[in-house]
Amino acid sequence: MRTSYLLLMSPGHHEWKIRGPHGPVFGSQVTDERPAQMMTTTFAVLVVFAALAWVAWYCLWVPGRPYRSPLPPLTEHEQALAARPKMHVIAIASEPHNIDHYPALERAAAYIEHALESLGYEPGGQIFRAGGRAVRNIDATRGPTSATTATPTIVIGAHYDSCSVAPGANDNGSGVAAVLELARLLSDWEPQHKRLRLALFVNEEPPYFRTPEMGSWQYAKWLSQQGEEVEGMISLEMLGAFSDEPGSQRYPPPLGLFFPSTANFIAFVGLPGSRTFLHKVVASFRSHTAFPSIGGVGPDLIPGLGWSDHWAFRKFRYPAIMLTDTAFFRYPHYHEPSDTPDKVDYESLARITIGLERVVREIAP
Repeated sequence: MRTSYLLLMSPGHHEWKIRGPHGPVFGSQVTDERPAQMMTTTFAVLVVFAALAWVAWYCLWVPGRPYRSPLPPLTEHEQALAARPKMHVIAIASEPHNIDHYPALERAAAYIEHALESLGYEPGGQIFRAGGRAVRNIDATRGPTSATTATPTIVIGAHYDSCSVAPGANDNGSGVAAVLELARLLSDWEPQHKRLRLALFVNEEPPYFRTPEMGSWQYAKWLSQQGEEVEGMISLEMLGAFSDEPGSQRYPPPLGLFFPSTANFIAFVGLPGSRTFLHKVVASFRSHTAFPSIGGVGPDLIPGLGWSDHWAFRKFRYPAIMLTDTAFFRYPHYHEPSDTPDKVDYESLARITIGLERVVREIAP
């Protein structure tokens, strides 16, 4: 006689029932899915961890060995240089100077032009209107001056206006002083294969910050319209505040997990698209200069990373980085009337400026 069976299984495949000629026969089978689920979860966690580790490496690793020892005594060259930035900061940043304080802004511009002329430069002026006033960027050039040549350009710049009622000694008289001293240190040097533009920008501060009326925006736009090949731009943004006190340095999250809490270093900061240029500059600085440094690239959404003139150059797709003491993350006088010339660490500013001179001579031969 022919026997027929019907196999019935529950949806989870854990129980089964066979219906045969003499009635149902029951059975069960246990299938534990937990090991497979655990393996899947573990793999997903490892993938996420590996991705985060790669992002951290990509953003925060920079070449060269950071200097960690006590600073060596100033050389005679550095001692002589330290007095000169102080002279510039006092001349430029003893009073608020911006469009709301227009006569002082004009005095600062005239001082910069005279300083460059005294060094043998012919300062250029890019004039435009903002807030109903004529304002100007100022620059000096080493190497080929024609913007139509294919010679690659390095731009080193700093803004010379101050914020609101702040005199702006550190923000950004210190950066301007470094540019002017670089102009002096490089006045006997002529690059053969690249062009160096030393630029002083107007209107970095509010209300023109991150707008087309920002001086560095106008300058980068002009370079772009001329078809000039910019290899990289370095924005010098506040270079005069340092401390050896533990806990004196703060960061936007999550950077405090990776960097030191003592505010004795200079930071090289790049936005995406500037990593290669940043690495070149950091490697050169660390190889020649005994001064603590950190560096890395990160997105503009992290507070502070795009808050200077390098942001404007990135808008025109030029590699651009910022060299900074990290501003309000360590400096309590940021944008305050108390940002006066006596707050600036001129010895550290001298060390950094001489370090930058060595960088320029190496990366812009």
